[in-house]
Amino acid sequence: MKIDILTLFPDMFNGFLTESIIKRAIEKGLVSINIIDFRKYSLDPNKKVDDTPYGGGNGMVLMCEPIFNAIEDIKTKDSKVIMLTPDGITYKQEIAYDLSHYKHLILLCGHYEGFDERIRSIVDMEISIGDYVLTGGEVPAMVLTDSITRLIDGVITTDSHLNDSFNDNLLDYETYTKPSDFRGMKVPNVLLSGDHKKIDEFRKISRYNRTKERRPDLIKEGD
Repeated sequence: MKIDILTLFPDMFNGFLTESIIKRAIEKGLVSINIIDFRKYSLDPNKKVDDTPYGGGNGMVLMCEPIFNAIEDIKTKDSKVIMLTPDGITYKQEIAYDLSHYKHLILLCGHYEGFDERIRSIVDMEISIGDYVLTGGEVPAMVLTDSITRLIDGVITTDSHLNDSFNDNLLDYETYTKPSDFRGMKVPNVLLSGDHKKIDEFRKISRYNRTKERRPDLIKEGD
């Protein structure tokens, strides 16, 4: 998979690309992640990418020209262009699974007071990572890139992501490690039993009970 991230602040991604699972996926050649400063696509002598909005108002708005130029330069028939914006659909695990099957994703990071409305005409999807305000689209782009990359075949084991929270609309089960008794808090006996059938059943029940307690909105009626 190839992921191109269009941003005005490429240095924000330095640590993100050089640590943990993302780093290993890149080194294995399973994903190619390119950080592109779309300021270089501005035809303005000063590389200007924003301007005041027509009709007045606070702040600056990202202009059409540099973003159109950038997307048109890197887009192919296999590309899916995604705008990171508060107006978009709320990001969920099922969307991550869907996007992990694309060959090429282009993530467009907003900044300032948003995008010229006409930029929406060249994007395929708009995504929000939640109902709160961030300075720009860089952090959401990292969220998408991380959640999608780990689903690519070979990045982590299939069992690891199949048991993740939010698969089947359930949170993950409770887990423990050594010691089995810490300050009087004991690991459930079933996990020490070696009976994998009982352990699997315990974990299924754990997922359901945890979800019902913490995120009842995820449980469908009749479950």
